[in-house]
Amino acid sequence: MEDPELEALRQKRYADLQQQAQNQAAQQEQAARMEAQKQGALRQILTPEARDRLANIRLANPQMAASVENQLIQLAQSGRLRGVIDDAMLKNILAQITPQQREITIQRR
Repeated sequence: MEDPELEALRQKRYADLQQQAQNQAAQQEQAARMEAQKQGALRQILTPEARDRLANIRLANPQMAASVENQLIQLAQSGRLRGVIDDAMLKNILAQITPQQREITIQRR
C-alpha cells in the first residue's frame, strides 16, 4: 500500500542522482584526459631530469608547478620554445619565476 505520489518522488530522486553520478563521472574522465594530454606535452618538452625536478616542485608547491607547466606548454604550442628543456634551463626558468626573498634582520638595542 505505497502512496503513488511518494513512489513518483522516489523515482524522480533516483533518476536525478543517477544523472548527477553520470555528469560527475564525465567530468572526472574529461579532467583525466586533459591531465594525460598535459603530461604527454610535458614529456615532449622536458628531459627526464627536468620532469623529476618539476615533480619535486609539485610536491612542495603545487600552484607554482602548475603555473610553470602551463607556461611551458603555452611556449611550446606557440612555437617560441626551441628544443627540449633540460634541468639547467628549468632551474633558470624557476629562478626567474620565484620571487626574490628579502633578508630580514632584527637588531636588538
